[in-house]
This record gives sequence, C-alpha cells and structure tokens, in this order.
Amino acid sequence: MELLTLDQLPQGGFAGLKEKQVVTDSRVFGGRKTAISSNGIGNFVYLADANFLPYGETGMHPHREIDVISVMVKGRISHAGSLEHGQSLEAGSVQVQRAGGEGFAHNEINPDGIPNQMIQLWVLPEIAGEPAGYQVYEPVKGERTRIYGGSASENGPFESKTIIDVVLAEQGQLISHSGSVLAYLSAGSATVNGQEVKAGTLIKTEKLELTAQESSQLILVYTE
Repeated sequence: MELLTLDQLPQGGFAGLKEKQVVTDSRVFGGRKTAISSNGIGNFVYLADANFLPYGETGMHPHREIDVISVMVKGRISHAGSLEHGQSLEAGSVQVQRAGGEGFAHNEINPDGIPNQMIQLWVLPEIAGEPAGYQVYEPVKGERTRIYGGSASENGPFESKTIIDVVLAEQGQLISHSGSVLAYLSAGSATVNGQEVKAGTLIKTEKLELTAQESSQLILVYTE
C-alpha cells in the first residue's frame, strides 16, 4: 500500500481557487507533471483537491475529449456553461461532464462568502468524437454509488472500463475492494488496511479494507 497526503504536495491554484494536484498522469502532463503526484489508473489521469475562495470562480474555459467529474465535499457550487447552465451542486453531490468531440465550456462558481471544497477528476474517453453530455448524482449515505464507467446503459453512468464510485460512509462502515484501486479519502478519517489515515489521503493498493472512523467521503477509481 502506498499513501500520498495533501501535506506532501505543493500549493497551487488559479483564478478564484486554491488546489493541490494529487494525480497528474505523465501520459497527459509529461514534463509538467508534479514530481511527487501520483499517476492514474486506466483512463483516469487527474485529481485535484480544490478550495474555492469566497465568491471565487474558475472563469469560463473549454474542454474537449475529456470527461470532467466534480465531487462536492463542502459548501456549494453554481454551474454555468454550455451544458445545463444554472445547475447548483450541494455538498455530497457529483457532476459528470463528457466533453467528447463536441466539447463544452463551463465556469464553476462559489456562491457563498466562505470557502468550499471540491474534488475534480479527469478521465480520458475510450472513444473519440462522442457527443457532449451531462449527469448529476446524489450519493446516498451508507451506500456505494457508481458515478462513472461500466457497460453502456440507457440511464446509467457514461460507458468506460475505468470505474469511479463514491461512498458517503457512516461511522464504522467497512468498504472493501479486491484488485488494484486508487482511493481518495476526501473527508473524514478511517483505518485502511490497519493504518490510520485522515482526509486528503490518496491510497494506492491491491486490496482495500477501509473502516470509517467518522462520517467520511471516499472516492474509488479502478478498472474492470
């Protein structure tokens, strides 16, 4: 098992937010990769833990041929852009945007006078030229919710062999996973394979046994 914590990473940011880049895959970032940051798994190539400043925003910017997943940890986000303009996300909500060949432009805005927290993940699409798409998920406490990947289905997550699940774990809840996984504890604290970890920890392991020590948020990324 390998652990990477926010304390080990340099502070960065742009526009109205501060962030630490936990995953910057060398396939995408090349020489711009932060040396200590992790590579991804499957088509998952980027994870940043961001805090928007009071009333801060990213500014309108485009994406193409990338899938952008936003997991809210604390506070709120107001979404503006070419996909579902005006959508609002609360703590615990997940936004998934597929740029495809069509592309999209967006601006994420903190509507409040206090900082918030959002995890952003990028996944490379397996098929080029897909139409742009937008989904929102509301994970339920105590359940493991798939928000990205798996086989094609009419109303399910976007198809991919790279899977992303989100767990809003309750105190004492056990989350297990067999096989290679990158897991990010974005809120709370837990015991992982017998070792205590705190929020802001990336876990790379071949077998995961995690027990939440308090209400926690966990993001799991793995391949089929």
